[in-house]
Amino acid sequence: MAKIELDALDRKILNLLARDARMPFLEVARLTGVSGASVHQRVQKLEQAGVLRGSQYLISPEAIGYETCAYIGLYLKDPSHFDRVVEELRTIPEVVECHYTTGAFDMFIKIYARNNHHLLNIIHDKLQPLGLSRSETIVSFNAVIDRQMPVDD
Repeated sequence: MAKIELDALDRKILNLLARDARMPFLEVARLTGVSGASVHQRVQKLEQAGVLRGSQYLISPEAIGYETCAYIGLYLKDPSHFDRVVEELRTIPEVVECHYTTGAFDMFIKIYARNNHHLLNIIHDKLQPLGLSRSETIVSFNAVIDRQMPVDD
Protein backbone atom coordinates (compact mmCIF):
# COMPACT_ATOMS: atom_id res chain seq x y z
CA MET A 1 0.00 0.00 0.00
CA ALA A 2 1.36 3.41 -0.97
CA LYS A 3 1.93 5.93 1.77
CA ILE A 4 -0.60 8.76 1.62
CA GLU A 5 0.45 12.35 2.34
CA LEU A 6 -1.54 13.69 5.28
CA ASP A 7 -1.99 17.40 5.86
CA ALA A 8 -2.57 19.04 9.24
CA LEU A 9 -6.36 18.75 8.95
CA ASP A 10 -6.17 15.03 8.13
CA ARG A 11 -3.96 14.50 11.19
CA LYS A 12 -6.33 16.41 13.47
CA ILE A 13 -9.32 14.41 12.20
CA LEU A 14 -7.47 11.11 12.61
CA ASN A 15 -6.39 11.92 16.16
CA LEU A 16 -9.93 12.90 17.17
CA LEU A 17 -11.48 9.78 15.63
CA ALA A 18 -8.78 7.53 17.11
CA ARG A 19 -9.79 8.78 20.57
CA ASP A 20 -13.53 8.45 19.88
CA ALA A 21 -14.72 6.82 16.64
CA ARG A 22 -18.32 7.72 17.54
CA MET A 23 -17.62 11.46 17.70
CA PRO A 24 -20.14 13.15 15.37
CA PHE A 25 -18.63 14.78 12.29
CA LEU A 26 -20.13 18.10 13.35
CA GLU A 27 -18.17 17.91 16.61
CA VAL A 28 -15.00 17.03 14.68
CA ALA A 29 -15.74 20.01 12.42
CA ARG A 30 -16.18 22.33 15.40
CA LEU A 31 -12.90 21.17 16.97
CA THR A 32 -10.96 21.49 13.70
CA GLY A 33 -12.54 24.75 12.51
CA VAL A 34 -13.96 23.44 9.22
CA SER A 35 -17.43 22.52 7.95
CA GLY A 36 -19.11 19.19 8.58
CA ALA A 37 -19.08 18.56 4.83
CA SER A 38 -15.30 19.02 4.78
CA VAL A 39 -14.87 16.49 7.57
CA HIS A 40 -17.17 14.03 5.80
CA GLN A 41 -15.19 14.40 2.54
CA ARG A 42 -11.86 13.99 4.34
CA VAL A 43 -13.03 10.87 6.16
CA GLN A 44 -14.25 9.37 2.88
CA LYS A 45 -10.88 10.15 1.28
CA LEU A 46 -9.05 8.55 4.20
CA GLU A 47 -11.28 5.45 4.00
CA GLN A 48 -10.75 5.10 0.24
CA ALA A 49 -6.98 5.46 0.70
CA GLY A 50 -7.02 2.68 3.31
CA VAL A 51 -5.88 4.94 6.16
CA LEU A 52 -9.17 4.45 8.02
CA ARG A 53 -10.39 0.87 8.01
CA GLY A 54 -13.84 1.45 9.39
CA SER A 55 -15.15 1.75 12.92
CA GLN A 56 -16.40 -0.91 15.25
CA TYR A 57 -17.45 -1.58 18.79
CA LEU A 58 -14.75 -3.40 20.73
CA ILE A 59 -16.03 -6.31 22.81
CA SER A 60 -14.20 -6.96 26.06
CA PRO A 61 -13.31 -10.68 25.97
CA GLU A 62 -13.25 -10.80 29.77
CA ALA A 63 -16.77 -9.36 30.00
CA ILE A 64 -18.13 -12.27 27.94
CA GLY A 65 -16.24 -15.00 29.79
CA TYR A 66 -12.90 -15.24 27.95
CA GLU A 67 -10.46 -14.70 30.81
CA THR A 68 -7.28 -16.14 29.25
CA CYS A 69 -5.37 -14.32 26.53
CA ALA A 70 -2.50 -16.25 24.96
CA TYR A 71 0.04 -15.73 22.22
CA ILE A 72 1.16 -18.89 20.50
CA GLY A 73 4.13 -19.38 18.20
CA LEU A 74 3.39 -22.12 15.68
CA TYR A 75 5.97 -24.35 14.05
CA LEU A 76 4.57 -26.16 11.02
CA LYS A 77 5.68 -29.65 10.01
CA ASP A 78 5.54 -28.45 6.41
CA PRO A 79 5.83 -24.66 6.02
CA SER A 80 4.54 -24.91 2.44
CA HIS A 81 1.08 -25.43 4.00
CA PHE A 82 0.86 -21.80 5.24
CA ASP A 83 -2.22 -20.96 3.19
CA ARG A 84 -4.14 -24.08 4.21
CA VAL A 85 -3.27 -23.55 7.88
CA VAL A 86 -4.38 -19.91 7.74
CA GLU A 87 -7.72 -20.95 6.27
CA GLU A 88 -8.14 -23.53 9.05
CA LEU A 89 -7.22 -20.91 11.68
CA ARG A 90 -9.95 -18.64 10.29
CA THR A 91 -12.51 -21.29 11.33
CA ILE A 92 -11.38 -21.24 14.98
CA PRO A 93 -13.32 -18.38 16.61
CA GLU A 94 -10.90 -18.07 19.54
CA VAL A 95 -8.09 -17.07 17.14
CA VAL A 96 -8.30 -13.27 16.87
CA GLU A 97 -4.95 -12.53 15.17
CA CYS A 98 -2.50 -14.41 12.98
CA HIS A 99 0.86 -13.08 11.83
CA TYR A 100 3.57 -14.34 9.53
CA THR A 101 6.77 -13.48 11.35
CA THR A 102 10.52 -13.49 11.13
CA GLY A 103 12.46 -15.51 13.64
CA ALA A 104 11.87 -19.00 14.90
CA PHE A 105 8.08 -19.27 14.48
CA ASP A 106 6.35 -19.94 11.18
CA MET A 107 3.27 -18.09 12.48
CA PHE A 108 2.29 -16.23 15.62
CA ILE A 109 -1.33 -16.14 16.78
CA LYS A 110 -3.34 -14.47 19.52
CA ILE A 111 -6.24 -16.35 21.05
CA TYR A 112 -8.77 -15.92 23.83
CA ALA A 113 -9.97 -18.83 25.93
CA ARG A 114 -12.47 -19.07 28.77
CA ASN A 115 -9.80 -20.45 31.13
CA ASN A 116 -6.60 -22.51 31.11
CA HIS A 117 -8.48 -25.78 30.56
CA HIS A 118 -10.20 -24.30 27.50
CA LEU A 119 -6.80 -23.05 26.29
CA LEU A 120 -5.41 -26.58 26.57
CA ASN A 121 -8.38 -27.95 24.60
CA ILE A 122 -7.89 -25.38 21.84
CA ILE A 123 -4.20 -26.22 21.52
CA HIS A 124 -4.73 -29.99 21.65
CA ASP A 125 -7.98 -30.36 19.70
CA LYS A 126 -7.91 -27.46 17.24
CA LEU A 127 -4.29 -26.41 16.67
CA GLN A 128 -2.29 -29.65 16.78
CA PRO A 129 -4.37 -31.30 14.01
CA LEU A 130 -3.35 -28.48 11.64
CA GLY A 131 0.06 -30.07 11.11
CA LEU A 132 2.17 -28.48 13.81
CA SER A 133 5.51 -29.90 14.74
CA ARG A 134 5.19 -27.95 18.00
CA SER A 135 3.98 -24.71 19.52
CA GLU A 136 5.08 -22.28 22.23
CA THR A 137 2.44 -20.56 24.35
CA ILE A 138 2.75 -17.31 26.28
CA VAL A 139 -0.16 -16.36 28.53
CA SER A 140 -0.81 -12.64 28.95
CA PHE A 141 -1.78 -11.56 32.45
CA ASN A 142 -2.83 -8.05 31.43
CA ALA A 143 -2.40 -5.66 28.51
CA VAL A 144 -0.87 -2.61 30.15
CA ILE A 145 -0.66 -0.64 26.88
CA ASP A 146 -3.40 -0.98 24.26
CA ARG A 147 -3.76 1.98 21.92
CA GLN A 148 -4.04 3.32 18.40
CA MET A 149 -0.99 4.41 16.43
CA PRO A 150 -0.46 8.13 17.03
CA VAL A 151 -0.69 10.49 14.07
CA ASP A 152 1.93 13.22 14.22
CA ASP A 153 0.42 16.70 14.35
